[in-house]
Amino acid sequence: MSIPRVDAIYDVLKAKSIAFAFRPGDRLNEVALARELEASRTPLREALNRLVSEGLVTFRPGEGFFARPLEPKTIYDLYELRVILETAAVRLAVERAGEAELAAFAARHADAEARLKGMTIGEAAEDDEAFHMGIARLTGNAALEARLNGVNEQIRVVRWVDMTKRIRDTKTEHAGMIDALLARDGVGAAALMERHITRRMDQVMDAVREGISHIYMDGSDALAARPAVEAGDAG
Repeated sequence: MSIPRVDAIYDVLKAKSIAFAFRPGDRLNEVALARELEASRTPLREALNRLVSEGLVTFRPGEGFFARPLEPKTIYDLYELRVILETAAVRLAVERAGEAELAAFAARHADAEARLKGMTIGEAAEDDEAFHMGIARLTGNAALEARLNGVNEQIRVVRWVDMTKRIRDTKTEHAGMIDALLARDGVGAAALMERHITRRMDQVMDAVREGISHIYMDGSDALAARPAVEAGDAG
């Protein structure tokens, strides 16, 4: 597989990093990666440095590049940040979005139960992210939207675990937020969003433990490929 451009190398490595195809904390073998991607070391390192700046890869001087760790405190901090960003986003969306924009958003995310049929956990999580990013987009604040997207990328595996346990609750809570948006109820929408996102440390620790188990036993891709409805029913 020949991947000559930095952007293409970056895209491949980013997808692997987000899904923890590289096991947490493992040193990345630059020679092996360059061989796998049929790329030279210079564009490979440029792509890896971009991932370091996004928190998806770590770098230790004199040692090299490493897969990011999957640590409960880091994930907990990201969820705290997510609460701040998303409660602000939903309040701003209530204030700023036009009627047509809100109606289009509501229509796009209506009938969640029907959309779940045939979805995998990964697809359901992607649908969930689209819902939250859609609210951020309604604010018209590109910086907020970009920051939230960065948080989403760092918590995606944990989100997959979360989705196996509370997928139906998620869709019900989304419907409540849509109603609050349409009613221009910023206070109510923010309260719903905060309850929807907030996680206790013990919940985060359980999700991280399960995520690590999937990564080391059968790979995170196997978790993402599970049928969403069956997984949700099992939880």
